[in-house]
Amino acid sequence: MEPVYVIKIGGNIIDDAQKLAAFLEAFAALPGKKVLVHGGGKLATRIGDALGIPQQLVDGRRITDPETLKVVTMVYAGYINKNIVAGLYAAGCPAIGLSGTDGDAIRAHKRAAKGAVDYGFAGDVDAVNLDLLSTQLDSGLSVVLAPITHDGNGQLLNTNADTIAQETAKALAARFDVHLVYSFEKSGVLRDADDDASLIASITPASYDQLKTDGSVHSGMIPKLDNAFAALRSGVREVLIGKAEDLPQLVQGRTGTRIVHE
Repeated sequence: MEPVYVIKIGGNIIDDAQKLAAFLEAFAALPGKKVLVHGGGKLATRIGDALGIPQQLVDGRRITDPETLKVVTMVYAGYINKNIVAGLYAAGCPAIGLSGTDGDAIRAHKRAAKGAVDYGFAGDVDAVNLDLLSTQLDSGLSVVLAPITHDGNGQLLNTNADTIAQETAKALAARFDVHLVYSFEKSGVLRDADDDASLIASITPASYDQLKTDGSVHSGMIPKLDNAFAALRSGVREVLIGKAEDLPQLVQGRTGTRIVHE
């Protein structure tokens, strides 16, 4: 099957114009078919504050009340998505920007409250439109996905970008040889979050169990790794986690952490 890279970009790059431009140059230079999934960085919070709409986060997840939903839709599916597409064209990479609502790209449902926490109009993915994404990729366009989805009944939903990347990769694995890349500010999965030299180069299911047992990976990294192995079980070839500034080396397996079956 033909390879496809599904790459999720972290908010720290989106918040820095120079880093974003350099990242988009590197992304544009990657050969073959590719999808770029982005979140919103800090811009949605800044605009929400400026409009007098307090932003609430629980365990790093945004509480999406009705007014916040308007803000994140404007910021994620509007300015940031189109700014990235424009940057890719400037780098010589034909691209199309989509949210989950466009072309029915991603259907989701409203997340149920968890105990005392109501995430508001946060969405969990039900389906990814494989035919739509395949058509865009086969036409020579890179796809830039914003994490705004819908429920099919007229309700917009704010969906976590890591989840969008994972579900998109799993869907595309039915037709392509998919490599899922999480690019963020760290060099990869680290034994010590403050020491880049403690990078774990490769993780298998067996070694993952050991890393959790001895406490080498914990807290916020566990959901990301759980999602990585879920993607592998759904047909994704490999998951790569590493620094966005090192994208070319990351996709070549020369840096970062590689998550594999065995």
